[in-house]
Amino acid sequence: MDLVISQLSKTYPNGVRALDDVSLTIPPGLYGLLGPNGAGKSSLMRTIATLQEPDVGSIRFGELDALTQKEELRQTLGYLPQEFGLYPKVPAEDLLDHFAVLKGVIHRKERKALVQALLQQTNLWQVRRKKVGGYSGGMRQRFGIAVALLGDPRLLIVDEPTAGLDPEERVRFLNLLAELGENAVVILSTHIVEDVSELCSRMAIINQGRILLETEPATAVEELSGRVFEKAIQKEDIPEHQERTDFLSQKRILGRTVVRVCSSEQPQGFSESASSLEDVYFATLRGHLGRSAPAAASIAEAS
Repeated sequence: MDLVISQLSKTYPNGVRALDDVSLTIPPGLYGLLGPNGAGKSSLMRTIATLQEPDVGSIRFGELDALTQKEELRQTLGYLPQEFGLYPKVPAEDLLDHFAVLKGVIHRKERKALVQALLQQTNLWQVRRKKVGGYSGGMRQRFGIAVALLGDPRLLIVDEPTAGLDPEERVRFLNLLAELGENAVVILSTHIVEDVSELCSRMAIINQGRILLETEPATAVEELSGRVFEKAIQKEDIPEHQERTDFLSQKRILGRTVVRVCSSEQPQGFSESASSLEDVYFATLRGHLGRSAPAAASIAEAS
């Protein structure tokens, strides 16, 4: 069952154009939505999750019209926003049981089995009696996923789920998302390129409310092959090089500044480098791949 988004646009009352003619077809599995902060990712996620109305456009999930059948969509939707509130003094097991009641799971025996299964699936069983206020960032995110999974959703939206997690928690959380993607449409909205490169079979890059590129990650990396070059330079020489070349990125590595560029020909003094999804991301934002972004200043999406 695909999620089909057609010509979606949204302008907020303050004049910010958060979404600009967005069209995507998202199949089952993990789908990455990449973009910088303020690109329109959260605005798109909130619109799909029926939390705000678009000005124009349509969203369909299988046979469901998300704009006219909101309640029906919510019954098969799981949503983990970037920021979510919890009752810090309540044990996780009790709080999840409470959310299950709100989700409509009335029978106590059925609800108990569901809560136990979700706590085990999210690796929280051993800390089920711990108050959620004492959870680490990764544990809170996994509890958020447990709440989102109530009702066995066929559409799961997670917004910036690994921001602020330590490496171990990030790996554990991404493994959980990979498992969930086997049986549902899972949209991973993030600005962290590694999350998408490791998990997603398809992806889109959004900026200034517009979709600039929609592709398979491996295909995009291959398309950029042979066009990425790098060079270690002195920090004081950066302005001079920027006048002659369009940097994809620059990083300080072991005391040196390493710059990467995208070019059809090898710049003097640069060596060819293997392309990566990070290069694809920056190349797309700079107009080397996909559609060029509009010339208007970057918009900020409402949080």
